[in-house]
Amino acid sequence: MSAPTVSFSELSKNSKRVAETLDKAQRVHITRRDGEDLYLTTARHDQQRDETAEVVARLLTALVGAEGGERAIRRALPEVFPWVRHLSGDEMREFTQDLIDATHDAVELDVHANLHGVIVEWRATARILADPELTAQLMRSYPDEDHGEVTAP
Repeated sequence: MSAPTVSFSELSKNSKRVAETLDKAQRVHITRRDGEDLYLTTARHDQQRDETAEVVARLLTALVGAEGGERAIRRALPEVFPWVRHLSGDEMREFTQDLIDATHDAVELDVHANLHGVIVEWRATARILADPELTAQLMRSYPDEDHGEVTAP
């Protein structure tokens, strides 16, 4: 369901009308010419989104811990993320754990960028693995060009 859209100037000029729209829609997309777009939402809608994320995080965690749950998740992941077919079994397990951890971060810490980052990074890994030439090029050794271990930033 897409949110109604109004301009920032419309919000400032007709805030009462925008608030009435918000009461009906629970969320309004605010466009801005000189900055990133915004969303105006009701507290109830925001709370419901948080509860939804919490349920998903707890469900994923419970499934991984349940007998046969990890296998069920691995069977379901290609429906959600078709590109996972390029990941190995170990990579699938690591992606699943990263996904669960990032989902918990979204719920417990209100940090949503981690979840987005996990998906983007694993999709990029799958994209590389899907191209045998690129994979070979990136996996070849450089015996004369070893500059030692790369430290984390």
